Amino acid sequence: MRQFLFLVFSIVSAGLHLATAQTAGQQLWSQAVVHDVYLQFHQLSYLDTLSTNYTADVYTVCDLTIDGQVLSNSGAKYKGNSSYNNPGPKKSFKLDLIEFVSGQEYDGIKKFNLNNGFKDPSFLREKLMLDFLVSHDIAAPRCSYARVFVNGTYWGLYTLVEEVNNDFCDRWFGSSSGNRFKGDPSGDLRWYGSSPNLYYNRYELDNNETANDWSDLIRLIDKINNSGTAFHDSLAEVLNTWPFFRHWAADNLFANLDSYIGSGHNYFIYHESVSDRFEWIHWDVNEAFGNFQQQLSLAQIKTLSWDYISNATGRPLCQRVLGDPGYRSDYIQALCLVSEDFSNTYFDPIIDSIVPIIRPFVYADSMKTFSNQQFEDNVVSDISITSPMGTQWIAGIKSFIQDRGSNIRSQLSSLGCIVGVDHSTAGNSKPQLFPNPANSTTFIRWEQPLANPIRVEMLDLSGKMIRISQVQVGVSEYVLSLDDLPAGVYLLRLGSEGTAPTCLPLMITR
Repeated sequence: MRQFLFLVFSIVSAGLHLATAQTAGQQLWSQAVVHDVYLQFHQLSYLDTLSTNYTADVYTVCDLTIDGQVLSNSGAKYKGNSSYNNPGPKKSFKLDLIEFVSGQEYDGIKKFNLNNGFKDPSFLREKLMLDFLVSHDIAAPRCSYARVFVNGTYWGLYTLVEEVNNDFCDRWFGSSSGNRFKGDPSGDLRWYGSSPNLYYNRYELDNNETANDWSDLIRLIDKINNSGTAFHDSLAEVLNTWPFFRHWAADNLFANLDSYIGSGHNYFIYHESVSDRFEWIHWDVNEAFGNFQQQLSLAQIKTLSWDYISNATGRPLCQRVLGDPGYRSDYIQALCLVSEDFSNTYFDPIIDSIVPIIRPFVYADSMKTFSNQQFEDNVVSDISITSPMGTQWIAGIKSFIQDRGSNIRSQLSSLGCIVGVDHSTAGNSKPQLFPNPANSTTFIRWEQPLANPIRVEMLDLSGKMIRISQVQVGVSEYVLSLDDLPAGVYLLRLGSEGTAPTCLPLMITR
């Protein structure tokens, strides 16, 4: 039985991927549901088999049922590193529907991930950051929730995360034939020489394995490290730089340090064939909101410098960008723009819509790492965990948004970026919705009368345009009637022609 959940930012709010009416995965990621996923293994010692096959990196056959649809002889395997090595039985899974049966799929999807949230008392970190990225047109997997059963036993609440594969690249970039590399286990983008075998143990070629051509990756790394004074133009030849700056900005903003800027991995790069440049793709954000601390205190995490790099010489891409005046300015602008929606005004309605729905499944999850009270507390505030390693502080979701947002706004103001001025609607103040959640009516309010006309678009969870309206110059409050719309979560996009939109989630209750 499906349980309804407001999956707020699964809408793709900008770019070509939004325009596709029949996108694969809409049932998994664009509907307001918590999915039921059943794994039925027929091996007598299936847990031992899964552990053995994890080491061998091979799939174990199982019968998979998603929301009542049976997909026999699917492949399942444990995944992850630290998420696998946690002491409990609740491991993360990678599911492959075509490993043993050709052509098998669910909702057009052949492969997806179930992540166990072992370090997140709130069960919100991965969901909130991935949805934020997707809704702001930053290439990242879609995410929802699933309650997972293994051989009839409730195994707990998981995040259900899209796989980065050819289908993903087709949807985001319009092609999938180019090489796709995963920056694992140590994709620091440093130059180790021109021979491909010097990089085989540092990166994974995730497709085109038969051709096994690493020349484009080596060319990228060469341009990053060895282009001298020609760095600016050389980098632009091989990397789509503006999207990368926005990825970097998001990692900094969310203090997602188990990433290139911190641990030096957990990303994909895709060589897009038309532009002949690499595109950056986010991956594995389960320790966002400061949960991968790089030996920093929680106070240091919340006040992370706008140009933080854990190891400057070990992260040459970031180091050289910061050393180039033009690119440095571009990165600051990207951080300024991405920071616009990093506020409690933006996130709290989303959090408040999700938590009541996942709460019963969190409470029923006897295999989770943290207690029910820690779940409740960590949604709002910082909590401390005492272990043989000492006391560790885990950032609260709402408190982190408040503290980190306030600090980054202060930092950016000294760099000439005033966060809170709506860059997407040049000359207009930041819009707010009231009330939200709403019933029959909500108001869009600006602190000052509009200096420029605003286009207001309302989209539903499938990305379908519900209505479009225009707000004229001089208006400071605009009313939206909601009587004709069913309860649910919608996205309002506000912007002027030729500018990036401001995205506001709206929850309608009845």
